[in-house]
Amino acid sequence: MENHKHHNHQSMDHSHHQHSKKKKEKHSKAHHDHSGHSGHNPAHGHMGHDHHRMMIDDFKKRFWVTLVLTIPILFFSPMIQDFFGYEFLLPANPYVLFALSSVVYFYGGRPFLKGFISEIKEGAPGMMTLISMAITVAYIYSSATVFGLKGVDFFWELATLIAIMLLGHWIEMKSVLGASKALQLLVSMMPAEAHRVKGDTIEDIPLEDLLKDDVILVKPGEKVPADGIIVDGSSYLNESMLTGESKPVKKDENDKVIGGSVNGNSTLKVKVEHTGKDSYLNKVIKMVEEAQKTKSKMQNLSDRAAKWLTYIALAIGFGTLAIWLILGFPFVYALERMVTVMVIACPHALGLAIPLVVAISTAVSAQNGLLIRNRTAFEESRKISALLFDKTGTLTKGDFGVTRVESVKQEYSTEEILRLSSALEQSSEHPIAVGIIKKVKEDNITIPKPENFNAITGKGVEANVEGKQVKVVSPGYLRDVKITIHEDAYSDAAETVIFILIDGELAGYIALADEIRPESADAIKIFKKNNIKVLMATGDNEKTAKAVSEKLGLDGYYAEVLPHQKVAIVEELQIKGYFVAMTGDGVNDAPALASADVGIAVGSGTDVAAETADIILVNSNPQDIANLILFGKATYRKMIQNLIWATGYNIIAIPLAAGIFYSSGFVLGPAVGAVFMSLSTIIVAINAQLLKRKIGKK
Repeated sequence: MENHKHHNHQSMDHSHHQHSKKKKEKHSKAHHDHSGHSGHNPAHGHMGHDHHRMMIDDFKKRFWVTLVLTIPILFFSPMIQDFFGYEFLLPANPYVLFALSSVVYFYGGRPFLKGFISEIKEGAPGMMTLISMAITVAYIYSSATVFGLKGVDFFWELATLIAIMLLGHWIEMKSVLGASKALQLLVSMMPAEAHRVKGDTIEDIPLEDLLKDDVILVKPGEKVPADGIIVDGSSYLNESMLTGESKPVKKDENDKVIGGSVNGNSTLKVKVEHTGKDSYLNKVIKMVEEAQKTKSKMQNLSDRAAKWLTYIALAIGFGTLAIWLILGFPFVYALERMVTVMVIACPHALGLAIPLVVAISTAVSAQNGLLIRNRTAFEESRKISALLFDKTGTLTKGDFGVTRVESVKQEYSTEEILRLSSALEQSSEHPIAVGIIKKVKEDNITIPKPENFNAITGKGVEANVEGKQVKVVSPGYLRDVKITIHEDAYSDAAETVIFILIDGELAGYIALADEIRPESADAIKIFKKNNIKVLMATGDNEKTAKAVSEKLGLDGYYAEVLPHQKVAIVEELQIKGYFVAMTGDGVNDAPALASADVGIAVGSGTDVAAETADIILVNSNPQDIANLILFGKATYRKMIQNLIWATGYNIIAIPLAAGIFYSSGFVLGPAVGAVFMSLSTIIVAINAQLLKRKIGKK
């Protein structure tokens, strides 16, 4: 560890320290990745972008075809003609209706019937079961009436139900960002081939042909193709994508390297330890897969409501049949009452009640910098009681900024110290060098030219600048040459300090730190006000973690955490009864993002994190999480109101259809039921629109 802390400024000419995670372009592509089937959990199957587009188009096509067929079905239905008082019967009227409705049932109803099969397989009846039950009962019964059973047909009910449900699902799928490409992205972090060393020759082989104990060459700036041990060479490796440690890590002979990390400035020979299945990255992939599986068991609100409506409809339906038969009515009459009940039990309004709210809330969220990929998690975000943050890039900016420049010799101003040191740092990609150059540019200081540039192995760099001999070195170098370090050089544990020597004498020092985001502190106040526990987990060292945690007033922190430990922290909090949200931005956060109740990825982070999360923060602003929780509460209230409206009419209509007032001569005719139905659908649609106004006021 000694090395990291003192940050051996080894060879400042790192040509390739890609400061990988932070320079990521804000990935606009996350905005357009819709995928995953709406009414169902997006975690089923890892569908790519194209697949999802196809599904949306498929629903759209089925909706239009169904709509076009529904118009003649309504027009030729005796029940509708009866209701509106006109007569227009074709010679083979029932057969025409049967033919049109068969197309609607098998073509328009197919997604619901398929969904029904998978819900039953999983033992979780939901929306698909309810819709399938209603349309199947309506179809079979109506077809029977065409071929001789006495009774009226429900073809119009079947057609309108399928059309409205297709519309609801289509609206919702368009609005919700979809399921995960996480695993493909994780896999793509590995290079496609490796350079295998065979005697004096080097051969390029595909990654899958790599065997344990092979020796491979890793050039500067390349990704390490497999986990292994360095047998020759030393270099800085950027593991931040994988482990979350923000500073590049120095690795020498016999040190382990992780597949997927980025090699810095020098060539390494590595003996392969794990390939493929046993590699570190593969373990991360496995963890993400498992977490997604367990998460997909969460049911969203409309599915929970539909499940109960299914049970109720079945119970009342068979109850109705039994009672009418016991009362001695003919089977045909009892059957008609039962079918009416079961068909009415599936409220058209339910098909739109929630999709409309989802569509509006996802659109409004997107305008406010929140991209929702999994709506179940969004619905649940109102319950969050503990928030776990990854530090680098979430609470902090994830890049080194100069915090202090001090001069210890009168003749050099702080500006002069910065100016001279920048001459040595300008060609380096090292995060610390980048931080110094950024500061120099902000202060409009011109950078002088260095001469006789030379790296002091493992300790810093030296060069001649304007006739002075300048060295920029680590604290370790000062100890070697017995220069005493000023006590006040270290005032803040979260800082990294480098020293500037001019003509052999200590002239000053520069302190750098990963800066805390200005919005972090305000966001944490809001969480505390809402009784949410705020914790931090980071791959960084104890000192840094403690400093950040105290500055922000967190409820606790975990330092030097490895990715699988992040998952353990999430699970431990869940066991204690917390509803956990995890926020992070790196590959190392992916398993924890997937296993948290709500995973929130930071927009400036990696694609892998974004793909495993349920919600993406476009502006990486922790305050948006506070808005998310408040908005989640408002959205949920709207959904509940809509469910009450959507099912309220059923509570009245079902008993009437069952014939509860038969003795007084009133049985709800299916046509009157239809009017009720359209009313509740309209009310639901208007109520969903009110959500926009609610947010507008905020």
